[in-house]
Amino acid sequence: MAARVVSPTGRGFLLLDAHPTGCFRSVTDMVARVPAVPAGGERPVALVIGSSAGYGLAATVAGLRRHGIHGAGVAFERPPGRRTATAGWYRTIATDAVAAEAGSDFTFVNADAFADTTKDEVLELLAKRFGRVDFLVYSVAAPRRSDPRTGETYQSVIKPLGAAHTTRTLEFDGDGTPVLREVTAQPAGEAEAADTVRVMGGEDWSRWIDALRERRLLGDGFRTVALSYIGSGLTSAIYRDGTIGAAKLHLEQTARELDERLAAVGGRALTSVNGAAVTQASTAIPGIALYVSLLRAVLGDALQSPVEQSVRLWDQLTGAAPLDLDEQGRLRLDRWELDPAVQAAVADRWRAITPDTIAEVADVDWFRAQFRGLYGFDVPGVDYAQPVDPDLEWPAQR
Repeated sequence: MAARVVSPTGRGFLLLDAHPTGCFRSVTDMVARVPAVPAGGERPVALVIGSSAGYGLAATVAGLRRHGIHGAGVAFERPPGRRTATAGWYRTIATDAVAAEAGSDFTFVNADAFADTTKDEVLELLAKRFGRVDFLVYSVAAPRRSDPRTGETYQSVIKPLGAAHTTRTLEFDGDGTPVLREVTAQPAGEAEAADTVRVMGGEDWSRWIDALRERRLLGDGFRTVALSYIGSGLTSAIYRDGTIGAAKLHLEQTARELDERLAAVGGRALTSVNGAAVTQASTAIPGIALYVSLLRAVLGDALQSPVEQSVRLWDQLTGAAPLDLDEQGRLRLDRWELDPAVQAAVADRWRAITPDTIAEVADVDWFRAQFRGLYGFDVPGVDYAQPVDPDLEWPAQR
């Protein structure tokens, strides 16, 4: 594919192309927010499932930069063709450069994390190179999952449970003007709820741990964490009390079961409750865009980015800082978001906002730049008038 000017096209929160240079710069900006620690001693071996986007990307970058992790990242991204590659493709190329700079033996596998063949490929690679895994971070947000053992494909839905729910949400029209809309989500049926748990619950996470155990790759003191979210009461009907929340409850139950099983190697299994962020997964949830825009308006720069939270995650996983657990044993990185004073201020804005005041009450300019930044657009310091070559190869295994 010849070099060309890449422009954002699409509708709503879905863009069809990604800008390579913008994606590279976004990873560079993440690295700058991670305090490096001088290398010393044996490096931990980590496996990150879902390493190319959102919190999984942030965890990979933070682990490489702060702790010099060796290991592998797994992602499932579309290569360049008629359109550019997906943003995660380019971000992985940039993250591979971060690994090289850190002197890390870290490789990236582009494959379906749900497939048994992927587990075989990745764990064979880790067995040959390291003979163990010390940490596994599970951060998968997928719309569907094909179970290789049954041949069934499950589709997740974002719906309330029990009754329909009407909420307000933030959208942008064709020229980028923010629009406040009211949307009604119909309740999920039993099959839809069950399928969402199959996609977004803990079953596949548990299978990765089983596969590690069967290959005797669990390092002494092995720790694993699956990333989760609780969020505000303002969004609970569609999130925590809806189909996604049911999947998160299954994830937490899986963590408790895995924690008991890992005791034999002195290991731990936890869920990490992260704070709100603009991700490709979160923008699909009604009400979340408005809520996060209001949260940013209240907190400003005190809103913690995924990579800032991931620094704290790694420090706690490695023992550099004590685990901040709640009464249910969940690691909490979201206390800044759910502070009662912060939530009260967001709720006041939620009640007061109107279509005429949306640009004053919510930080919509920040949110728009954030979601476009997910695709490499609106990233400061990038000249979007310059042609770029989108036909770039996936990083080779070093």
